[in-house]
Amino acid sequence: MEEKKFDKNSIIGFALIFGIIMWMMYNSQKTSQEEQAQKSKQEKIDKAKKAKEVTTKQVLQTVVDTTVNDTVKLQKLAGALGSFAYSATLPSAKENFTTIENELVTLKIANKGGYIAEAVLKNYKKFEKNSGQLVELIKNNNANFNLELQTKDNRVLNTKDLFFEPTLTKNGKDQILSMKLKSGANEFLEYKYVLKANDYMLDFDVRTQGLSKVLNTSKAADLQWDLKAYRNEKSVSYENQYTELYFENDQKVDYLGRGKQEDEVAEKATFIAYKQHFFSSILLSQAPIANVKVSSTDLVNDAKIDTVFTKQFKTTLPLAFKNGELDYKMNWYYGPTDYKLLNKYDKNIEDIVPLGWGIFGWINKLIFIPLFGFLSSFMGLGIAIIVFTIIIKIAMSPITFKSFLSQAKMKVLRPEITELGEKFAKDPMKKQQETMKLYNKAGVNPMAGCIPALIQLPFMYASFQFFPSAIELRQKGFLWADDLSSFDQIFKLPFNIPLYGDHVSLFPILAAIAIFFYMKMTSGDQAMAQPQQEGMPDMGKIMKIMIYVSPVMMLIFFNTYGSGLSLYNFISNLITIGIMLVIKKYFIDSDKIHAKIQENKTKPKTESKFQKKMREMMEQAEEQKKLNKK
Repeated sequence: MEEKKFDKNSIIGFALIFGIIMWMMYNSQKTSQEEQAQKSKQEKIDKAKKAKEVTTKQVLQTVVDTTVNDTVKLQKLAGALGSFAYSATLPSAKENFTTIENELVTLKIANKGGYIAEAVLKNYKKFEKNSGQLVELIKNNNANFNLELQTKDNRVLNTKDLFFEPTLTKNGKDQILSMKLKSGANEFLEYKYVLKANDYMLDFDVRTQGLSKVLNTSKAADLQWDLKAYRNEKSVSYENQYTELYFENDQKVDYLGRGKQEDEVAEKATFIAYKQHFFSSILLSQAPIANVKVSSTDLVNDAKIDTVFTKQFKTTLPLAFKNGELDYKMNWYYGPTDYKLLNKYDKNIEDIVPLGWGIFGWINKLIFIPLFGFLSSFMGLGIAIIVFTIIIKIAMSPITFKSFLSQAKMKVLRPEITELGEKFAKDPMKKQQETMKLYNKAGVNPMAGCIPALIQLPFMYASFQFFPSAIELRQKGFLWADDLSSFDQIFKLPFNIPLYGDHVSLFPILAAIAIFFYMKMTSGDQAMAQPQQEGMPDMGKIMKIMIYVSPVMMLIFFNTYGSGLSLYNFISNLITIGIMLVIKKYFIDSDKIHAKIQENKTKPKTESKFQKKMREMMEQAEEQKKLNKK
């Protein structure tokens, strides 16, 4: 059998086939490398683009309106949230916050609930000047803001549990934050916050768009606003005394009492104010809201122990739908309870500052606030209080002079009045008639000493309202007092004295000493001036008791009060003592007064209408007495 051999053509054919295969493998590898390089390059481009988008998103703090294309997840959410499941599928459905701030306040608004989760005042410290802690009106979930929504498919949803989509923009220096709770691309509930530069007041709008088919609009949506007031001052009891809930009802500003639990319904409310002594959180509405429920609960059970919260405030505002939608123009105020600042807004919110009713309030608004504001603008607060007190007492000195002069006249007449008392001891009515005749002949008005004192009383009461409300005094020191708005402790007691406290304040002690000497100097003159009337209590004995009771009351009452008020009373009593000594030494001469009275007795006198009426009444009483005897 013949052996088979490879010929030349076969060898050439195999060589060509091998070359073609190698060429194809080489080209395939090159293409793969190029594709891999191109893919890597594209991935880098995509990554850079995505990073740029994230950066832009962080800067603008906006959320792109894209939904997750997950029908199973959407159906599951819809089972619990209905139409508002749409909002839960957005990228913003996370526990994130958006911060807006200006020179005065920092506010953090939560995606979940769309409400203010933190409110910090930048220029005020807690407790004391160098505490290092800023005043925080809202933090750590002490506040709750919720709109209760009823849907047409009989669901009750609370906005505090739902996610809003934030969009932050700027218009000049105004920061505008829109928080939208969406049921679709163009259907939503919106909270719109507008914070202006250098302002504590925010614009706040609540409105809906396209939700008339989703919500049950036949019933009002309840807006619930709760707040547990943090303690911010050194004295718990003093701060809690001035922590109150105020509201404007039908154009009248009213407040809840200071009891353990207080509740009320405002028929037409335009603002609700949670006042924490020197700081306030206020919600205002341009349109009155009907049937607003407000309540206050005192949380301080024992002021002697460390306290975090003072009061719990709650409000429910029914927001009525109009044409199937909500549209309310509102405002938020987070800031100091400063009368002059609040008055500038022209919204009546300055009335939450307790300056007193009637004439007491007018004295504070027209005299005390402008005068003290002027003085404190160019001098220290302690010196301003002293100068302020001097000016007030000098202005009142003519009234003080008339009071002392009347007492001096009555003192000169006392021997004659005593003589009439002995002469008509068995006939009180006759004694009274003759006494009135003596007053008329001598030209002495027995009420002249009381009227000047009554005129001074409104100024004294106004000071009791003004100083505890003066935020200018907060954390301003004078001498040993480091805070004129709080007590000036010089010694800490190892125990607590009922009604007094566990510390010793010095200004109340000085004020008590001053009032003791003042009453000691004047009580003798008053007792001599006013003879005891039959059937009436002995004023001399009462005044002797009051000499000691008044200073003790001063010590107890003022020990935990603001030292600015104690300083005012101390200086006021010192000046009154000085004015009294000057008047007695240089202006009142008993001999001249006696001579003048004797001269007046010789002059013919005409009865005034009041004197005539009094005489006729006494005569009628005398006649009636005679008839009764018969």
